[in-house]
Amino acid sequence: MRPTVLCFSGLDPSGGAGLQADIEAIGQSGAHAAIACTALTIQNSQQVFGFEATSKELLLAQANAVVNDLPIRCIKSGMLGTTENIAALAEFLTAHPDYLYVLDPVLVANSGGSLGNQATLVKAFTQLIPLATLLTPNTVELRALTGEEDLQLATQKLFDMGAQAVLVKGGHEDTPDYIQNSLYIAGKLINETRCPRLEGEYHGSGCSLASFIAGRLAMGDQLKTAVQHAETWLFGVLKIADIPVPNGQRTPKRF
Repeated sequence: MRPTVLCFSGLDPSGGAGLQADIEAIGQSGAHAAIACTALTIQNSQQVFGFEATSKELLLAQANAVVNDLPIRCIKSGMLGTTENIAALAEFLTAHPDYLYVLDPVLVANSGGSLGNQATLVKAFTQLIPLATLLTPNTVELRALTGEEDLQLATQKLFDMGAQAVLVKGGHEDTPDYIQNSLYIAGKLINETRCPRLEGEYHGSGCSLASFIAGRLAMGDQLKTAVQHAETWLFGVLKIADIPVPNGQRTPKRF
């Protein structure tokens, strides 16, 4: 049986983001994906209209059902939706300290649609930050989580909050020709990568990157190597992305 990543995230009817993105990316990494659904969302490839979160009890029941059934090596979380689900995941991780954990701190969709109350989610995420092997915030999420505008200060504040490693994704920054990602481990800059900025906006790119990293960690990669493999893979699937709506958000072609 392949090493398994257990994903805590929401279900996206369009298949571009959320659990389907997790499953496809983890499969491409070589690992197996198991899921614990945090919410049913109402969205398409362009817009989020609403969601209904899973109860804490149902979420934990899903996760606990596969704990002794599959060779789980890593947890990946995306949309959690409610403070109760964040607390549930913190409880689950505390009970399984041997699991690696990739935290994608989803606050809003790339389209800007709400995936939960941002202020309360930001406060609740403080429970998860010290438990994560890696956080993968974009710069909007990084600033929201820390209250700091300066990216260096914001990153340092995450480490002050107990972070072990942070991959800062620069796709939302005003760099017309490139996107820069920065990997910090134990407060130190370990690696910076730049890739050409592709045309358009992408639905599910953050989910895909975090999940591929989680898959490679489950397969035994060291953190820096897992991130490098994921960045290379993601750029490839974005270059050939599907375009569901002319001039709209694109969906990574993950396989």
